[in-house]
Amino acid sequence: MYYVNREGIARRLRCIPELSEASGAIAEGWTGSLLEGLAQERCLHLALEIVTDVGNFLIDGFMMRDASSYEDIIDVIAGEGVVPPARAETLRELVALRKPLVQDYDQWPRREPNRLATELPALLRAFEEDVNAFLKRELEPWESQR
Repeated sequence: MYYVNREGIARRLRCIPELSEASGAIAEGWTGSLLEGLAQERCLHLALEIVTDVGNFLIDGFMMRDASSYEDIIDVIAGEGVVPPARAETLRELVALRKPLVQDYDQWPRREPNRLATELPALLRAFEEDVNAFLKRELEPWESQR
C-alpha cells in the first residue's frame, strides 16, 4: 500500500448528497424541458467523474492493477471487493456515459429522461457506503499498528 489520498476521496464523496438531491428532484419532476435535460446531463457527468476519481484514488493507494479504461476502473475496484458485482454493473453503465456526455454531447437526447439519472441517488449513496466500508476494512489494521 502506498499513500491513500483520503482527503481527495472524502472531498469527492462529500459532493454526493447535493448531487443525489438534485438528480432526485430532476427525475421526480421531469417535464422534458431543456433546463432539466441540461441539469440531468451535468448530474450524470459529475456522478461518473466522482466514481472514476474515487476509483483511481483507490487503485493508486492500494496498488491495484492499473485500469485501461473508465469501465475497467469499475472492474478493478469490483475485483478488489470495493463494490459488489451487481452495483459494479450499474456503475459500468454510468461510466460508459462519459464519451456520449463529453465528446458526443451534440447528439445527446437531452429532452429524454435517462434511466440511470433516476437511479443516481441510491446508486451514489451505496457507492459512498461501499467505499467507506472498504477504507475502514483495509486501513484499520494498518492504523492500529502505529
